[in-house]
Order: sequence, then structure tokens, then C-alpha cells
Amino acid sequence: MINGRRLIYIPILHTQQDMGSLAPQARKTYVNKLGQKLWRHHVQAIDEMWGGIKSKLLRLKLPYKKTYVYQDGLPLCGKETEIIHHLAKQGSPNHLIVEGLVKKGATLVGTEDPGLLKQEYDWIKKILATGNNGQRETLLKEYGKEAPELLKKRDFFIKEQINKTLPLRGVGLLFIGLLHRVDEFLPVDIQVSYLIYRLPFHRGFEMELIP
Repeated sequence: MINGRRLIYIPILHTQQDMGSLAPQARKTYVNKLGQKLWRHHVQAIDEMWGGIKSKLLRLKLPYKKTYVYQDGLPLCGKETEIIHHLAKQGSPNHLIVEGLVKKGATLVGTEDPGLLKQEYDWIKKILATGNNGQRETLLKEYGKEAPELLKKRDFFIKEQINKTLPLRGVGLLFIGLLHRVDEFLPVDIQVSYLIYRLPFHRGFEMELIP
């Protein structure tokens, strides 16, 4: 398999910066639900996770010119580099790492279907926007019915992107949320390894909403 295709699977948790305009609403909802102390613990845990990911990636000594980066939430749109740069400027540790990889010669690949991402975003926006607990519970139940199929469609599209763009002897890096199961769909000729096998802390509220 030395001459085959390799994919390094990197399970992640999203940060406030990754959520863009939804970040203030998500933070308020989390704090209201679990309190300021748990929110601070959550933020600290995520920071520690990204520090660990960065350290592990540096130790891999990647062949950057043959490395292809796939990012959860990054649409196939022709403006992938601009999106990564914008979120890196906002302080997203995820996108700072990706931007650093690209600067070293790695290839950034549009990863997700824009239409499916829009559906996901609209659901999250609607859920976070409501101040009525009863209405939020109703929306969460409705979203819960649609979310598994939507997530499966996203995973299948990501798999297709990886299969189409990862060349022979290429090394792929997939930064992907915990709820995704892209590794279950990948072709058998892609050798998958895992940068980390599990995250040693509970998932935050936004991970219950944003796969």
C-alpha cells in the first residue's frame, strides 16, 4: 500500500470562530443551558484539543507537495482559499492549521456540497434564533428526523470529493466533525489512519447541533 492512496482522518470539535455569525447565539444558548463554568471548561478543552492536533501533525513530517487537505464545512465553490483565510483571521485554530499546511505546499480541496451545507446552516440558524424553549424543542425534534439523512448525503459527497481528487501516492488530511462517518464510505484502495482515536472530553452543545 506504499504506492497507494492514504487518508489521515482527524476527528474535530468546532470552535466559536468556525460558527461565524451563529457564534454569539450558540454561546448564549450553551451558557443558558449549562452555565458559565461549563462553557469555560468547554472552550479550554477545545483549545487543548487543537494544540494536540497541531503537535501531532508536525510530528508526521508530511510530504506537503503530495498532501491534500479536506475540511468539514468547506464548500466546493472556487473560493476555498478565501474562506480558510477569513476564518484563520478570526482566530479559528482549525483554519490556522489548514492555512499553515497550504503555505507549506499542501493542496486545499473544496470538500462539501454547498446546497447541503445551506440546508444544515438554515436548520441551525432557525433553532438558535428561537427564544421559546417549547418551540426550540419542536424544531430540534424536526431536525433530528432529517439530520441523519442530511449527514449521510454530506458524507457521501465528501467521499466522492476525496475519491476524485486524491491521487496515487497522495496523502489526504480530513478534518471532520465527530458525528460524520466518511471513513465508512471510502473506497478500499484508500488506506485510512487516524490522527487521534477519541477525544477525551464531552461534546459541546454546538456539536449536538452541527455535525
